[in-house]
Parts: sequence; C-alpha cells; structure tokens
Amino acid sequence: MKRLVILGGGESGVGTAILGKKEGYDVFVSDSGVITEYYKEVLKNFEIEWEEEQHTESKILNADMVMKSPGIPDKATLVRKLNEKGMPILSEIEFASRYTTAQIVGITGSNGKTTTTMLTNHILKGGGLDIGMAGNIGDSFAKQVAENDTLHYVLELSSFQLDGISEFAPHIAILTNITPDHLDRYEYQFEKYIVSKFRIVMNQKEDDYFIYDADDEVITKYIEEYPIRSRLLPFSLKKKVENGAYLEEENIKITIDNNEFIMPVANLELKGNHNVKNAMAAATVAQLLKIRKTTIRECLENFHGVEHRLESVLKINNVQYINDSKATNVNATFYALDAMKSATVWIVGGVDKGNDYTELYSLVNEKVKAIICLGVDNTRIINAFGNCVDNIVETQSMKEAVNLAYKIAERNENVLLSPACASFDLFENYEERGRQFKEAVREL
Repeated sequence: MKRLVILGGGESGVGTAILGKKEGYDVFVSDSGVITEYYKEVLKNFEIEWEEEQHTESKILNADMVMKSPGIPDKATLVRKLNEKGMPILSEIEFASRYTTAQIVGITGSNGKTTTTMLTNHILKGGGLDIGMAGNIGDSFAKQVAENDTLHYVLELSSFQLDGISEFAPHIAILTNITPDHLDRYEYQFEKYIVSKFRIVMNQKEDDYFIYDADDEVITKYIEEYPIRSRLLPFSLKKKVENGAYLEEENIKITIDNNEFIMPVANLELKGNHNVKNAMAAATVAQLLKIRKTTIRECLENFHGVEHRLESVLKINNVQYINDSKATNVNATFYALDAMKSATVWIVGGVDKGNDYTELYSLVNEKVKAIICLGVDNTRIINAFGNCVDNIVETQSMKEAVNLAYKIAERNENVLLSPACASFDLFENYEERGRQFKEAVREL
C-alpha cells in the first residue's frame, strides 16, 4: 500500500485525505498548527491518522508521495528535507486531477479570479451542465472528486496551487491579469510570480484553449517571448480581436470561428470595466462549451457578484458603505477606487506584502477625501499618501474605523473598505475583516 502524507489539515488537506483513502493509500495528515474540530471529526469518521501542532519526521519522510497545502512555503525546513530525498510533492489540484476524467476550466490571475470563476460556474450551470466549482472556493476539488465527481469543473487557482502541479492540464485556461502580488513568497522577484501564473498553460495541447487579457502588457509580453501551444482567445477593452472578445460601441462582441455573441455592456448586472473583462472571459468559456446565447445573456444579467468584493452594504444618511475586503493587493484596490463615482472615505491597511502604492496616486488625488488606516503598522501608507490627502488617521479596530468614517463622510459620498493588504495582523482572514466591517456599519 502506497503511503500518502499530507501536510496541512485544512480544506485542501482533508479533501486530499478523503480521496487518498478512497483510492487505497495509507494516509497520514500532519499539521504544525491546530486542526479545527470540524476537520478532526471528518478525519476520525474516515479513520485517517493525523497529528497537530507538530510534524513527526519519522512518520513523514517515509512517504511515497506528499501533498503540501498551498499555504506552506517551499522554503520550509521540512519541505527542503523532502526535496533533498527526491520525494514527489504535489498540490491538491494535481493529485485530484489524476482521479477524474472531467473537463476542467482553470482560472487564475492576480485579481478577478473569484468573480470570473463564480460567473463561469453560474452560466454553465444555467446551461444545464453537470458542474462542480472548487479550487479556492467551497469544498475542495479533491473532496468533490472523491464524493461527487462531475463531468465539468471550474477551478479557481492561486499561484501557490499552480506551483505544485506537474501534469495538471485544464482544457480551458483563463488568466485574468498579472500584477505584483505575494512577492514575499517569490523572493520579491516579479518574474518568478509571472512564471508561476503561466504554469496554468504548461501542459495544455493544441486542442486546448487559453483565454487572457490582451490589454495586460505583462501577459502579452510573456506570450511573445514564450509561445503557448494551446489556442489563444484574447479579450480586450481597447482593440479589436479576430478570435476572442472585444468592445465595439458599448457592446461585448465574442467571435469564435465566425460564431458571434453580442451583448450590451449596459445590461451587465456587475458594474465597472474590470467586470466587463470578467464577463468576457466567462462568456467566452460558455461559447466554447456551446451554451445557448440567450442563456449566457440571462446569466450575465442576473449575477450579483461575490461577497467582500465591491459589495454594497448599506446607505446611511445618503452615504454608501462598500465592503471590498477581498482587495488584498494594490491592483484590486485600483479597480475599487476607479469604480467610485463620488468623493470617498477610504479604509486601508493590514499586512503589506511589499506594496507599490504609486499607481494609486492619481485616483486617490481625484476621489479620496480622507484615509483611515487600519493596521498594526501604517507607516508605509502614511508615507505614500501624506502628500495626496490632508486627512489621514490611524485606528486599531474595525469599529473605530467605521465610526470615524461615519463622522467624516457627507451626503452622496462613499465609505470604502478596500485594504490593498492581507488581513493577518488584526483579523483571521479577509472574510472576517469584511464581516466585521458589515457588522460595524449595521450598528451605526
């Protein structure tokens, strides 16, 4: 019996354990932190051996194969030891893909991947396809393959998940954009992060498809230098493309082999240029998978978006409160500020992953009347925007930040939580940060 050791007892780790057990592996789960009660119960039910708050090397180094959770960096001592032994280390995505014959749509990018994944799933489901949605969303891919395998999957994939693939090849790959993010994991070299994102097309063949943002210079430059085997279907707001999606007189136009789909931008439920691109990508997938055009249109007209992503919370005294807690990098916040149509009180801050705030200067000058910092260390934000905004204040809790925003904001203005940073200093994750924002707004 082959031994499968899983590092990390979260969603992807436990999902892989369930699938490994089903496929006849001797499974062992090891987590250096605490495993939640929920996942402990699951592991007990499946009679899977596990440990927490430690890694017992004698039980790990004897593996035939190791699945590493995406949160564990390659630099970790244990991972180094496994590498020295020549041990195969996979991601959950790689492992699960070996046990399904489903057609896979893989979606990655620095921003927009959650919205694009959920929108693609929404349209394909609307078109009647047997489909599962996984990756960074919901139940893990491995768990779904083990318990409820479907004919199609839409997977939201982070660069960390792609780092652990060797043979994984989605039939349709989407790359929404590439901007500097997670550079702390890539030795502060943007090039390494770019290469990581492009792993999504690494194993694609000529009859597969690659959908990408042709307005993104980082992507187009990479494609010129390193030709891609699969069939290219670009989307663009700026130029006409022969095969792919583009804007023409405020209409989205998608052409694939002379088959045309047209829809007015005004009919999209999601607003903002970045969402026009997300809609183009999702609709291109639907076109490829032969979903009826009326279905595609209807689904784009009734999709309400993602929690914590430019989510309208409440209007109080004619001030709109907007939760964009999912904006964990500068580019995501750029989209959020760009979408603001009136003066904005901006709540920003958290764990800075080596952010370059210069690209926000013109938008902050134009739209932001006050900045409320919400982080343990706000020095870099204060230094970056000190010359753009007169009113910059520091706070230590979400309640304090929201109460302050309430005092500053006036009629017809916005209060926007768009942190541009990770959340791990004051909050467990961006979801908790967003929920606290919404609770504080409701208590005003």
